[in-house]
Formats: sequence, structure tokens, C-alpha cells
Amino acid sequence: MGVIMENVPQFHPNPDFKLMDQVRETLRYFHYAYRTEQSYCQWIVRYIRYCGGTTHPAKLGAADIERFLSSLVIEDKVSAATQKQALNALIFLYNKVLNIPVDDKIAPVRSKKGKRLPTVLTKEEATCLLRAMQGAHALMAKLLYGSGLRLMECVRLRIQNVDFGQNHLYIRDGKGGRDRISLLPQDLSAELRNQIERVKLLHQQDVAEGFGSVYLPDALDKKYPNAAKELGWQYIFPARNRSVDPRSGEVQRHHVMESGLQKAVKTAVRKAGITKRASCHTLRHSFATHLLENGCNIRVVQELMGHRDVKTTEIYTHVMQKDLKAVLSPLDSLSL
Repeated sequence: MGVIMENVPQFHPNPDFKLMDQVRETLRYFHYAYRTEQSYCQWIVRYIRYCGGTTHPAKLGAADIERFLSSLVIEDKVSAATQKQALNALIFLYNKVLNIPVDDKIAPVRSKKGKRLPTVLTKEEATCLLRAMQGAHALMAKLLYGSGLRLMECVRLRIQNVDFGQNHLYIRDGKGGRDRISLLPQDLSAELRNQIERVKLLHQQDVAEGFGSVYLPDALDKKYPNAAKELGWQYIFPARNRSVDPRSGEVQRHHVMESGLQKAVKTAVRKAGITKRASCHTLRHSFATHLLENGCNIRVVQELMGHRDVKTTEIYTHVMQKDLKAVLSPLDSLSL
């Protein structure tokens, strides 16, 4: 979720700031994503409240962290991923903000991470689902399935990330902060060009009204002051209304909320009569599985998915459609 900083000198937040302001200052110093900042702050506040709400975390220790993390599993029944997120937030608080290393002293009751196979749609189900959608949400869902994008990678696509000449999508700052190249389905070229034309008109209107800037990563707005208003940096799926950036305070047009696409996919699943527990991520799973079923090399699929380890990609081999016609059930061999 955030940027992993190794062998970096200890940062000392402003001692005049309140604790949570120090946390935010440190997160921004290390260039953590805004969503990570929100998540970490929520966990830290929840931890403080669990410990009474009045004691400063510097006066608490590993035992208090263990009790909190264990309670998440025992009382709240959280998943392994949720507990790990809480643990990461508290380790960040102590190691980076308070300069009190605790990560090698914590041994909470850990939530067990079960090995579950991903839900995958058949090609027929994928067709029915996509046909049940319309508008920009339909185009976004087609990109999830046709390019193997994660939900946030899709909503964060910018115009300059599309290469129509080579039928490529450039995914910037994906999971783990990694860039990669994925496929741009040829059947989507016309739809995507039309969407970009709509964005161009909207952007021209914003500029005419004295706005038109967009959020730029890594302080690029300081290095290239005019880049934020360039068409190439605009989101392909912009929000309907302009909003205030929570960090800079500038009025900009952000990308659409991911919840809109999630709801649209959920509605389409129901309309298509699909009984599987399908979501936006199911379309990405289906992309990888169907590529493997079509004979695509697993290493190529690994690159397209942005997996660090091929073992992550191998899980899709367990849900591929296999030829079971020659396999006889033991029940069929009985004379009943």
C-alpha cells in the first residue's frame, strides 16, 4: 500500500504538532499514498481508543499492541489481511513517528490466512455480465476483463497511459509502486477514443472556467508547473464534479469514485443471473485464467498481471477449465 523505505535516516516530525499531525507529516515525508494515510490514521486512532483514549502511545508498548491486535482476531474476527494492515500501521507509528522500535517484540494471536481459489467467470458469464452494463461503467468493466486491471488502476488511468498505436496500456504506480504494460483490446479502441474526446471537451470547459488542473504524483506539479492542466494528465474517467484536494486544498477534477463501478458490476451480476460471488476483481481473475486456457505462457501472464512472483500467477492454473470427459467417476463404475 505504501512505499517501503529501507536504510533511510530517521525522520523527526515537528515536536510542536499533535500526534496525528505528526503521523500525517511522516507519512507524507515518506510519500505514502493518501489512501494508506487514511487507513493508518484510522488504525492508530482505534488503537489509542482501545487503550483508554487518554494515554500517549509512547507510554504504551509491545504488550498493549499485542492485546489490541489479538482482540481484532478474537473479538472482531478480522481476516489475516486486516490484522496485518493494523500491525503495519502501528509499527509505522512506533518505528517512524515515535522512534521506538517494536516490530521484533510483538507476538499477537494471528488470524489464519486460508488458501482460497479465486472466483472465475466462464467466457459466457463474462459476456452476459458485460452486456448487462452500459456507459462509462461498461467501458471500465471491459478494461478490467480485457486488460487485467485492478479496480484502482482502472479508475486512475490517464489519457497519456494509452498507446493506441501499439495497443498498450501503461499502468503507472500499480500495487507495490510498480509500473507495467498491459494489453489494450483492439475492440475497445473506438470506445476509448470517444471517451477521451468527452474528457477533452470537459477539460476545455474546466480551463475556460479557471480550473482544469489535476492531481500529479511525486510533486511533479512543482517541477512542471503547467503539467497539471495538460490534457495528457487528465483522468480518462473523471468525476462528475470538481472537488477540493485534501492535501493541497486546490480545486481539481479527480477521477470517479471506485464505488460507482463496484455497484454497477454488482447490479450487472444480478441482471445476468450469475450466482457466483463475482466482483470487479473477478474480471481480473477471469482475464488471467482465460489467457492461460488459450495457451498463453504463464510468464507472460505474470507480467501482464504485475505479479512479483510466478507462484501468485500459478493459482489460476487450479481454476482453469480442464478436459474431464475421459475421467470416470467411481460412482459410474458401480452396479447399483
